[in-house]
Amino acid sequence: MDRLQFEVPVRITPAPGLPVEEIYSVEQALDFLQDWPRRRHGKVYEAAFNACFGATVDVASTEEACRAFMAFCRVSGLLARDMMSPSKRANGSRVYREARA
Repeated sequence: MDRLQFEVPVRITPAPGLPVEEIYSVEQALDFLQDWPRRRHGKVYEAAFNACFGATVDVASTEEACRAFMAFCRVSGLLARDMMSPSKRANGSRVYREARA
Protein backbone atom coordinates (compact mmCIF):
# COMPACT_ATOMS: atom_id res chain seq x y z
CA MET A 1 0.00 0.00 0.00
CA ASP A 2 1.26 3.47 -0.89
CA ARG A 3 2.32 5.36 2.24
CA LEU A 4 0.17 8.35 1.19
CA GLN A 5 -3.00 6.33 0.63
CA PHE A 6 -5.80 6.86 3.16
CA GLU A 7 -6.84 3.80 5.16
CA VAL A 8 -10.47 4.56 4.25
CA PRO A 9 -11.33 6.89 1.36
CA VAL A 10 -12.91 10.22 2.28
CA ARG A 11 -16.37 10.36 0.68
CA ILE A 12 -17.50 13.81 -0.39
CA THR A 13 -20.48 15.33 -2.15
CA PRO A 14 -18.95 18.23 -4.12
CA ALA A 15 -22.32 19.87 -4.87
CA PRO A 16 -26.00 19.08 -4.36
CA GLY A 17 -27.23 16.64 -6.97
CA LEU A 18 -23.75 15.44 -7.92
CA PRO A 19 -22.67 11.88 -7.16
CA VAL A 20 -20.45 11.10 -4.19
CA GLU A 21 -16.72 11.18 -4.93
CA GLU A 22 -14.04 9.31 -3.03
CA ILE A 23 -10.66 10.79 -2.18
CA TYR A 24 -8.19 7.92 -1.75
CA SER A 25 -4.89 9.64 -1.01
CA VAL A 26 -3.02 12.67 0.19
CA GLU A 27 -2.25 13.61 -3.42
CA GLN A 28 -5.94 13.56 -4.38
CA ALA A 29 -6.80 15.62 -1.30
CA LEU A 30 -4.13 18.17 -2.23
CA ASP A 31 -5.47 18.38 -5.79
CA PHE A 32 -8.95 18.99 -4.40
CA LEU A 33 -7.69 21.63 -1.97
CA GLN A 34 -5.68 23.43 -4.64
CA ASP A 35 -8.86 23.77 -6.73
CA TRP A 36 -10.81 25.18 -3.78
CA PRO A 37 -11.83 28.84 -4.38
CA ARG A 38 -9.34 31.24 -2.81
CA ARG A 39 -12.13 33.40 -1.36
CA ARG A 40 -13.25 30.36 0.69
CA HIS A 41 -9.85 29.65 2.27
CA GLY A 42 -9.80 29.85 6.03
CA LYS A 43 -8.13 28.33 9.08
CA VAL A 44 -9.59 24.85 8.57
CA TYR A 45 -8.58 24.94 4.89
CA GLU A 46 -5.04 26.02 5.83
CA ALA A 47 -4.78 23.25 8.44
CA ALA A 48 -5.90 20.64 5.90
CA PHE A 49 -3.59 21.94 3.20
CA ASN A 50 -0.61 22.11 5.58
CA ALA A 51 -1.25 18.60 6.92
CA CYS A 52 -1.60 17.13 3.41
CA PHE A 53 1.47 18.94 2.14
CA GLY A 54 3.34 17.94 5.30
CA ALA A 55 2.53 14.29 4.67
CA THR A 56 4.13 14.49 1.21
CA VAL A 57 7.42 15.66 2.76
CA ASP A 58 7.28 13.38 5.84
CA VAL A 59 6.54 16.18 8.31
CA ALA A 60 3.03 14.88 9.05
CA SER A 61 1.51 11.42 8.92
CA THR A 62 -0.99 10.26 6.35
CA GLU A 63 -3.45 9.72 9.20
CA GLU A 64 -3.05 13.35 10.35
CA ALA A 65 -3.57 14.52 6.76
CA CYS A 66 -6.71 12.39 6.42
CA ARG A 67 -8.16 13.70 9.70
CA ALA A 68 -7.44 17.31 8.72
CA PHE A 69 -8.95 16.81 5.25
CA MET A 70 -12.04 15.17 6.77
CA ALA A 71 -12.41 18.09 9.19
CA PHE A 72 -12.19 20.53 6.29
CA CYS A 73 -14.83 18.56 4.37
CA ARG A 74 -17.11 18.37 7.41
CA VAL A 75 -16.87 22.12 8.12
CA SER A 76 -17.34 22.95 4.43
CA GLY A 77 -20.44 20.74 4.17
CA LEU A 78 -18.79 18.39 1.67
CA LEU A 79 -18.56 15.22 3.74
CA ALA A 80 -20.96 12.57 2.46
CA ARG A 81 -23.63 11.56 4.94
CA ASP A 82 -22.53 7.93 4.82
CA MET A 83 -18.84 8.66 5.50
CA MET A 84 -17.37 6.49 8.23
CA SER A 85 -14.83 8.11 10.53
CA PRO A 86 -11.97 6.12 12.08
CA SER A 87 -11.79 6.10 15.88
CA LYS A 88 -9.11 4.54 18.01
CA ARG A 89 -9.98 2.25 20.89
CA ALA A 90 -7.96 2.27 24.07
CA ASN A 91 -6.06 -0.82 22.88
CA GLY A 92 -4.99 0.97 19.67
CA SER A 93 -7.30 -0.93 17.31
CA ARG A 94 -9.53 1.04 14.97
CA VAL A 95 -13.30 1.04 14.76
CA TYR A 96 -15.34 3.01 12.26
CA ARG A 97 -18.39 5.10 13.08
CA GLU A 98 -20.52 7.45 11.06
CA ALA A 99 -18.94 10.88 10.88
CA ARG A 100 -22.28 12.73 10.79
CA ALA A 101 -25.76 11.90 11.97
